[in-house]
Amino acid sequence: MNMQLLSARDPGWTEWADVIVVGSGIAGLTAALRLKDQVERVAVVTKDELKAGSTQWAQGGIAAALGEGDTPAQHEVDTLVAGAGACDLEAVRVLVGEGAEAVRELIEWGADFDKDPDGNLSLTREGGHRRDRIAHADGDATGAEIQRALMEAVRRAPEILVFEHAMVVDLLTATDGGVAGLTIHVMGEGDADGVGIVRTRAVVLASGGLGQVFSQTTNPAVATADGMAIALRAGATLRDLEFVQFHPTVMYLGEDSRGQQPLISEAVRGEGAFLVDWDGARLMEGVHELRDLAPRDIVSKAIMKRMLETGHPNMWLDARHLGREFWERRFPNILASCKQHGVDPSVDLIPVAPACHYASGGVRTDLWGRSDVPGLYATGEVACSGVHGANRLASNSLLEGLVFSRRIAEVLPGELRQLEDPAPGLGAGRPLVPGAALKQLQETMTTKVGVLRNATGLAEAIDELEQLGDTPATEIDPAAWEATNLLTVSLALAKSALLREETRGSHWREDFAERDDAGFAGHFDLRLRDGETVASFTPAPATDPKTTTMAGA
Repeated sequence: MNMQLLSARDPGWTEWADVIVVGSGIAGLTAALRLKDQVERVAVVTKDELKAGSTQWAQGGIAAALGEGDTPAQHEVDTLVAGAGACDLEAVRVLVGEGAEAVRELIEWGADFDKDPDGNLSLTREGGHRRDRIAHADGDATGAEIQRALMEAVRRAPEILVFEHAMVVDLLTATDGGVAGLTIHVMGEGDADGVGIVRTRAVVLASGGLGQVFSQTTNPAVATADGMAIALRAGATLRDLEFVQFHPTVMYLGEDSRGQQPLISEAVRGEGAFLVDWDGARLMEGVHELRDLAPRDIVSKAIMKRMLETGHPNMWLDARHLGREFWERRFPNILASCKQHGVDPSVDLIPVAPACHYASGGVRTDLWGRSDVPGLYATGEVACSGVHGANRLASNSLLEGLVFSRRIAEVLPGELRQLEDPAPGLGAGRPLVPGAALKQLQETMTTKVGVLRNATGLAEAIDELEQLGDTPATEIDPAAWEATNLLTVSLALAKSALLREETRGSHWREDFAERDDAGFAGHFDLRLRDGETVASFTPAPATDPKTTTMAGA
């Protein structure tokens, strides 16, 4: 694999590529594979190994209307219901309409999904889905299998240049505001001295989410909101940041646990597991018609409510009745993870509590992945394509990255800019905060901008975050860059959450407990102006699944 270009470089080095893809998960590698035959030079940049990132951790699967009797229209309905009136209808129709074909291409690239005894795809169900439409691999290792297949496809394509252990510091723009390049730091080559420039004609952001904003998350350590922050500094719009999905069933390891937490896939409940409280009572009975398979925001809220009522730090997932043999066959990796922490789910209840899982918002894009900045595209979790609305439907995330990366590759080659000299961007000269600020940032976000929000806590969080920004870094290094990116996005998120005075989807305001379509059916957009993040509201057309779905629902 071609990884030599960013090694042993002198300070101030320069390279070039027609297209730079930032990120190496399903969204990034799909874009690169689709673009490799259409441009002269496409590069993939990742700040860790090629396999690092969120895709490999996806347990449940990828959703598409692949089963007998299922249709894109039915998938559309489920997506809109989960999105709580905040989805972009046309984006949803793109997702569900092109999803099956995109998954079949993934299979052609080598992804090996589980089959039933007749050789057909083995499909299961997760929360919010009314059909079995989740394709999975190796039981509970779908993301790892997809990552493997895509990495092998990239290795068979020597024309794709791969830059590992290289962190993007900022996006460089030309005098017209369009993309001109990236500043990149090669890990292990000093601090600021290891930074050089890669000039480019287009950038595809596929850098993942913002999970490390919170102290407890299912996201890997690399999920530090880098793509969202550099896009904002370059002039792009961030949309719907307040809609952060907290996965309801993350293994509870104690109040002092930090960083990436073990996820108990929704597919476990899809196979018959159910939630109980400390008295053994079924938690979701009477809460929602789908009970334990209700959309994630509803299940997370039910767990949090019972935790608040009882004072307990967690609830329990009961999967003992599935039996040891079933666990070993269907969920071997989750079983091993549970045992690593002293829990055998075939005989023990699993302690669970909600933790940060997925950002439904991000860099605002159109239906072809274009941002506001000419030459800048975004796909996957870093983007806000409009398909997730206020709450992502289970297993739509892998599909989104796959579908919209394919669409970017359809239009980008015809929109390539000329190679231009970069001008200072909007974020040039910004003050950095020290990496040591990360712990306080995460504590503030977790306690005051987490699952439960109110005006007092959000205002306090904004004040505390702004105070963190007043402490300049004494060293310029990756830890400072990451902390600064997280602070940038945390402030934007907290401001959006304070402005949205309602409860909708994954945004839960204790002081505004009801959904308010008259006042808040729309999106909060954030842009950088004179160094400050400012918000505006964009009303959204109705996406009532009863009146707007395609024929055949």
